[in-house]
Amino acid sequence: MERAFALIVSGRDVLDALVEGVSIVELDPQETSVGYGGLPNADGVVQLDASCMHGARKTGAGVAALEGVATAARVAQLVMEQTDHHLLAGRGASEFARRMGLPVREDLNSAKSREIWREWKRRVDAAGGIGGPAGSGALRQIELSMIADGWIDANHFYGTIHCSAVNGEGAVSGVTSTSGLAWKPPGRVGDSPVLGAGLYVDGSAGAAGSTGRGEANLYGLSAFVIVECMRRGMHPKDAGLEALGRVAANTVAPRLLNTRGRPNFNVNFYVLNTAGEFAGVSMYSEGRFAVCTRHGAEIRNCEPLFDGSSTD
Repeated sequence: MERAFALIVSGRDVLDALVEGVSIVELDPQETSVGYGGLPNADGVVQLDASCMHGARKTGAGVAALEGVATAARVAQLVMEQTDHHLLAGRGASEFARRMGLPVREDLNSAKSREIWREWKRRVDAAGGIGGPAGSGALRQIELSMIADGWIDANHFYGTIHCSAVNGEGAVSGVTSTSGLAWKPPGRVGDSPVLGAGLYVDGSAGAAGSTGRGEANLYGLSAFVIVECMRRGMHPKDAGLEALGRVAANTVAPRLLNTRGRPNFNVNFYVLNTAGEFAGVSMYSEGRFAVCTRHGAEIRNCEPLFDGSSTD
């Protein structure tokens, strides 16, 4: 956040600054949410999703199931700038990045992410493997046990970061980048590369991005909903809570509900309007977000829709 803010103040394009800031996290092997060292899929392969949107240019793009290139947000930006398309996926996305001169690795796993995957695989195999007699319920229990035993942070299970900003002239842009759901089925694509779901920007209203259960955002196109609410005059916090309420109302499958009949997962939205007003909101009081203004960078708690936690 500090790096991106400094670049914006120096006069850099807002989206360029955000992509450079996000790349710090994407290239950090100790960070398991995104990029190099992101938690891999069930086969042990790191597949990345990302998107970016430029408010003033009224355009954006994404990449999905990208392999070998840690800086997924930069690849999404190049798709936006160098092609007439909004989404590239899989091998085609990797080959595009190679043609654009970006380094392509054989394996994006770090020693840390590989070790975590091997422990997950050991537990899955001991339970009969994927598709074993205990079914998806056993896989969910393994995921929860990995969190409880300290192998993975609960907030990193879905593995996503979002960053949006507005400059002094009201120009707004946003970026979302992820390694996706930990140990996801190969080829699974979440909300992060989908414009309107994991990210949406409108130059006349603002930006919204998300982390958390991607399927919930995909179903309701939550980022688009939030920005449209701001277009109608809602404050970023109220717009974010409106979208969270819709996610909760649309969650009806018993496997996705806790003992109170509420979602058993968390979703966070990060919302910014062109006037510089902002908010972080979350399904439960478990979310935090970083913000950087002329007063410096700080960590704040998200405004929750529900009290308690997703496991209550």
